[in-house]
Amino acid sequence: QGRLVESGGGSVQAGGSLILTCVGSDATYRRHDIGWFRQGSWNVREWVASISSDGRRTSYADSVKGRFIISRDNAKKMVTLQMNSLTPEDTDLYYCAACSGGHCSVIPDVNVWGQGTQVTVSQ
Repeated sequence: QGRLVESGGGSVQAGGSLILTCVGSDATYRRHDIGWFRQGSWNVREWVASISSDGRRTSYADSVKGRFIISRDNAKKMVTLQMNSLTPEDTDLYYCAACSGGHCSVIPDVNVWGQGTQVTVSQ
Protein backbone atom coordinates (compact mmCIF):
# COMPACT_ATOMS: atom_id res chain seq x y z
CA GLN A 1 0.00 0.00 0.00
CA GLY A 2 1.36 3.40 -0.92
CA ARG A 3 1.41 6.48 1.22
CA LEU A 4 0.34 10.10 1.06
CA VAL A 5 1.80 12.74 3.35
CA GLU A 6 0.20 16.14 3.77
CA SER A 7 1.81 19.29 5.10
CA GLY A 8 1.22 23.02 5.18
CA GLY A 9 -1.69 23.33 7.54
CA GLY A 10 -1.75 25.97 10.26
CA SER A 11 -3.55 28.99 11.63
CA VAL A 12 -4.38 32.10 9.65
CA GLN A 13 -6.67 35.09 9.94
CA ALA A 14 -9.73 35.46 7.75
CA GLY A 15 -8.82 36.70 4.31
CA GLY A 16 -5.43 35.06 4.43
CA SER A 17 -3.94 32.21 2.43
CA LEU A 18 -2.39 28.82 3.04
CA ILE A 19 -0.77 26.25 0.78
CA LEU A 20 -1.27 22.56 1.49
CA THR A 21 0.96 19.95 -0.12
CA CYS A 22 0.48 16.24 -0.56
CA VAL A 23 3.42 14.02 -1.51
CA GLY A 24 2.83 10.46 -2.61
CA SER A 25 4.92 7.37 -3.00
CA ASP A 26 5.12 5.86 -6.46
CA ALA A 27 2.42 3.34 -5.63
CA THR A 28 -0.12 6.01 -4.75
CA TYR A 29 0.83 8.71 -7.19
CA ARG A 30 1.39 7.44 -10.68
CA ARG A 31 -1.79 7.19 -12.77
CA HIS A 32 -3.94 8.29 -9.80
CA ASP A 33 -6.31 11.19 -9.62
CA ILE A 34 -5.74 13.09 -6.38
CA GLY A 35 -8.43 14.75 -4.32
CA TRP A 36 -8.60 16.95 -1.26
CA PHE A 37 -11.31 16.43 1.32
CA ARG A 38 -12.03 18.11 4.63
CA GLN A 39 -13.68 17.02 7.82
CA GLY A 40 -15.09 19.29 10.48
CA SER A 41 -16.60 18.99 13.92
CA TRP A 42 -19.60 17.04 12.65
CA ASN A 43 -17.25 14.29 11.40
CA VAL A 44 -18.62 14.59 7.90
CA ARG A 45 -15.87 14.33 5.31
CA GLU A 46 -16.62 16.50 2.28
CA TRP A 47 -14.88 16.79 -1.04
CA VAL A 48 -13.00 20.00 -1.80
CA ALA A 49 -11.09 19.63 -5.09
CA SER A 50 -9.63 17.04 -7.46
CA ILE A 51 -7.02 16.85 -10.18
CA SER A 52 -6.56 14.18 -12.83
CA SER A 53 -3.40 12.09 -13.07
CA ASP A 54 -2.09 14.17 -15.98
CA GLY A 55 -3.07 17.45 -14.38
CA ARG A 56 -5.33 18.48 -17.27
CA ARG A 57 -8.64 18.26 -15.43
CA THR A 58 -9.47 20.00 -12.18
CA SER A 59 -12.74 20.19 -10.28
CA TYR A 60 -13.86 22.19 -7.25
CA ALA A 61 -16.67 22.15 -4.76
CA ASP A 62 -18.92 25.21 -5.07
CA SER A 63 -17.89 26.35 -1.59
CA VAL A 64 -14.25 26.84 -2.67
CA LYS A 65 -14.56 27.60 -6.39
CA GLY A 66 -12.73 30.80 -7.28
CA ARG A 67 -10.74 30.74 -4.01
CA PHE A 68 -8.81 27.45 -4.06
CA ILE A 69 -6.47 26.19 -6.77
CA ILE A 70 -5.31 22.59 -7.09
CA SER A 71 -2.20 21.72 -9.09
CA ARG A 72 0.31 18.91 -9.37
CA ASP A 73 3.98 18.44 -10.15
CA ASN A 74 4.40 14.86 -11.28
CA ALA A 75 8.19 15.06 -11.23
CA LYS A 76 8.00 15.75 -7.49
CA LYS A 77 5.00 13.45 -6.92
CA MET A 78 3.33 16.44 -5.29
CA VAL A 79 -0.16 17.93 -5.35
CA THR A 80 -0.69 21.44 -4.03
CA LEU A 81 -3.87 23.12 -2.79
CA GLN A 82 -3.53 26.91 -2.80
CA MET A 83 -6.22 28.31 -0.49
CA ASN A 84 -7.02 32.02 -0.75
CA SER A 85 -9.57 34.33 0.86
CA LEU A 86 -9.97 31.93 3.74
CA THR A 87 -12.94 32.22 6.08
CA PRO A 88 -13.64 30.65 9.48
CA GLU A 89 -15.95 28.22 7.65
CA ASP A 90 -12.83 26.74 6.01
CA THR A 91 -11.57 25.58 9.41
CA ASP A 92 -11.28 21.80 9.16
CA LEU A 93 -8.94 18.84 9.04
CA TYR A 94 -7.83 18.50 5.41
CA TYR A 95 -6.98 15.15 3.83
CA CYS A 96 -5.53 14.30 0.48
CA ALA A 97 -6.60 11.09 -1.22
CA ALA A 98 -5.53 8.95 -4.16
CA CYS A 99 -8.03 7.25 -6.47
CA SER A 100 -7.25 4.67 -9.14
CA GLY A 101 -10.76 5.04 -10.58
CA GLY A 102 -13.09 8.00 -10.88
CA HIS A 103 -12.06 11.61 -10.41
CA CYS A 104 -11.49 11.31 -6.67
CA SER A 105 -14.50 13.45 -5.83
CA VAL A 106 -16.44 10.86 -3.82
CA ILE A 107 -15.26 8.83 -0.83
CA PRO A 108 -15.99 5.37 -2.35
CA ASP A 109 -13.40 6.12 -5.08
CA VAL A 110 -10.58 6.63 -2.57
CA ASN A 111 -7.89 3.96 -2.33
CA VAL A 112 -5.45 5.73 -0.01
CA TRP A 113 -5.86 8.55 2.53
CA GLY A 114 -3.25 10.83 3.97
CA GLN A 115 -3.06 11.44 7.71
CA GLY A 116 -4.65 14.91 7.56
CA THR A 117 -3.46 18.43 8.29
CA GLN A 118 -5.35 20.98 10.38
CA VAL A 119 -6.38 24.36 8.98
CA THR A 120 -7.73 26.95 11.42
CA VAL A 121 -9.05 30.32 10.26
CA SER A 122 -9.85 32.98 12.85
CA GLN A 123 -11.79 36.21 12.54
